[in-house]
Amino acid sequence: MQPVISFLGAVVGYFDPVIDNIGLFADAFLHTLEIVVYAAVGSLALGTVVAAFRVSPVSPLRWVGTSWVTVFRNCPLTVVLFFCAFGLPEIGINGAYFWFGVTGLVLYTSAFVSEAVRSGINSVSAGQAEAARAIGLTFRQSMGQVVFPQAFRTVVPPLGSVIIAMIKNSAIVGAFGVGNELFSVHATLVSARGLALIPVLLGVAAGYLIITLTGGALLGVLERKVAIAR
Repeated sequence: MQPVISFLGAVVGYFDPVIDNIGLFADAFLHTLEIVVYAAVGSLALGTVVAAFRVSPVSPLRWVGTSWVTVFRNCPLTVVLFFCAFGLPEIGINGAYFWFGVTGLVLYTSAFVSEAVRSGINSVSAGQAEAARAIGLTFRQSMGQVVFPQAFRTVVPPLGSVIIAMIKNSAIVGAFGVGNELFSVHATLVSARGLALIPVLLGVAAGYLIITLTGGALLGVLERKVAIAR
């Protein structure tokens, strides 16, 4: 029994850098969650608009939607974040790095959200849109009242994958001076205070794991509810 107790004590002692700084980890976790929530809401809204542009009967709007997706899907996230963090101030747009980071994550993720939403729109029978136009609905009305409600049921799984990827990409945002989020804990505790690297990184990874698993579980519940409604 004594060896087991000694082993457990050694394991707990190994994670002293995390336990002793649990308040810092908690604050960083909440700040990261804030980034994730803002980015998720923004990318879902913007991605839906871009998807509507891509299926619009107006050629300039289709061109804008296609160009948006082409640019941001084929541009590395780090480049988008560099542009937002260092390029926008060059043209007179100033603000906190927090919002620059969220903006870059929204712009990048919206392209993937757009493709997921567009795949759902394409899964709706063309006859549904034609019937909506036949009764006098405009394009905006037919999309909002007929097509999107049906498409939503099929886009939950791919959108879930996009959101989970966005949560993990939020770690890259921390490299651009946002501060006080999970990524910065490593620099604070290891570089500045000289604490052990591995337990700190395990604590950071655990924080991201909690967010991704919780998000995945919530999306799973939503997917089951939508499946029942079919």
